[in-house]
Amino acid sequence: MSMSLAILPPLIGGLGIFLLGMKHLSEGLQATAGGGLRKFMAKATSHRLVGIGSGIVSTMIVQSSSIITVMLVGFVSTALMTLPQAFAVLIGANIGTTATIWIIAYAPDPQLLGFLGLGLGGILYFFLRGERVHNLGLTAIGLGLVFLGLYFMSKGVSPIREDPEVAAMFTRLSASSFSGVFAVAAVATAFTAVVQSSAATIAIAMALAAQGLITYEVAIAVLFGANIGTTATGWIAAIGGTADARRTALSHTLSNLLGSMALIWFFGLFVGFGKMLFPGCDVAGNPHTMAAIAVTDTLFAVCRGLVFFPLVKPFCRLVERLVPQPEDEKPHLSALHFGAKISPVIACDQALLEVDFMKRSNLELLDCARKVLSGETEEDDGPEKHIVHREDILDNVQREITEFLGSMMSKRLPRDVAERAQRLLRLTDELESVSDECAQVLKVVKRLRKQGQKMSEQSVALLLDVHDRVASFAADITPLIRSPRVPFDIESLQKRSSELHAFVRECRRIQLGRVGPEDPGSSIRVLGELDVINAYERIRAYYLNCAETLAGGKR
Repeated sequence: MSMSLAILPPLIGGLGIFLLGMKHLSEGLQATAGGGLRKFMAKATSHRLVGIGSGIVSTMIVQSSSIITVMLVGFVSTALMTLPQAFAVLIGANIGTTATIWIIAYAPDPQLLGFLGLGLGGILYFFLRGERVHNLGLTAIGLGLVFLGLYFMSKGVSPIREDPEVAAMFTRLSASSFSGVFAVAAVATAFTAVVQSSAATIAIAMALAAQGLITYEVAIAVLFGANIGTTATGWIAAIGGTADARRTALSHTLSNLLGSMALIWFFGLFVGFGKMLFPGCDVAGNPHTMAAIAVTDTLFAVCRGLVFFPLVKPFCRLVERLVPQPEDEKPHLSALHFGAKISPVIACDQALLEVDFMKRSNLELLDCARKVLSGETEEDDGPEKHIVHREDILDNVQREITEFLGSMMSKRLPRDVAERAQRLLRLTDELESVSDECAQVLKVVKRLRKQGQKMSEQSVALLLDVHDRVASFAADITPLIRSPRVPFDIESLQKRSSELHAFVRECRRIQLGRVGPEDPGSSIRVLGELDVINAYERIRAYYLNCAETLAGGKR
């Protein structure tokens, strides 16, 4: 019991510090890379080799294959990347993630590096100015915590050698037979799925092997399981998502599982390769044990990549058959779980697709509203049902985007990404308000229809004129809602909006002049017509707000 109390606090605490360091390291590197990483991954997929290369480089940049996996789920679920392209990047990500193990293996003094990282990061983060400097400081702090966590884990397991009973429990782990290898790999898979970091699992195995508490063979068996368990993060990102999101997660899990199962039969060759490069690495206390594990991990990832490299397309076709896509499914925001470790840059990309859906929907709603005003529709026919149904959808889309981006903005964001998220939130609010006004036009017409009021030809012509001018204004602003943003003359749009505002006021005056004693129902009818005009006046204002937001005049 006393030995457990001596071991568990530094071991568990070290693991916590290690995982916290990986989080800060990844967030700092993502913030430093900014949108460049997203553009690099999205464009560097013209060929399988290029995709694999981009996966290697991207994973080495953010030091986390889990982050890259979540980003790829986002890319595929929003149709920014095809499944074969994403799978090629995943092959590279599995190789690139071994860079973390190399850093751990060749760290000369984890404690010293940990303190240096924390000290340097603290100076950059707290005493110097500049967003990029702060991001670099966060990166250094994360790296320092990784080394410090590794140091505490190593110190935590060292007393085990002094307790024969506890040491015997670890020495029972054997990789001398295939059944033993499978058992160790299964345990490593479960542990990695819980901590969501293959690097943490492998780091613990390296520390135990360096202390001689587990054999070098057992540490290699851990590699097989850790590479399967790390795919759990992709499933978290795909929960409640599109079929493409689930396909991406399945392709990662299935490829790592099948690859590990195929290569496990060559377990002896992997072990022998490490011993050949680093003689004596299987001896307790050998300084080359960690390096041998790192080399074997990289070799294992490369071999797994070579197995699937010629099978990318047929493998993806198999995954598509296993996860069929519903015919009516479109890319949507709920493809990503709110708790997933998604990059804020990718979150903005996905939100932009939803905003794009909203802007196109509003043009459709305006077209339906014109048909309603012109009398081309009847009670609850196609255009009228479309207005009601689509307005409800856009209410939900606005709520999704607000909650989704709100959860992302709670993280540390680069200034340009934070400003982009704020713009998207503002655009979402304005566009949803447009759909409300289209629904309001329908409600007024239905109310007048129920009261037996029929608009005169002059009133209909005037309202259609107002509609056409506002709709033209909306159609000119809608293409500006895109990424990357394009420069435009905001002053000319503001002038045009002022002219449109004056025209609407004049139309209000004309309609008020149509109230007269000769028509007893004119007051009720004109009030309804004024409600329609006011709705279009607000639509004009909403689109002007969109233009000013895009121009940087609104926050």
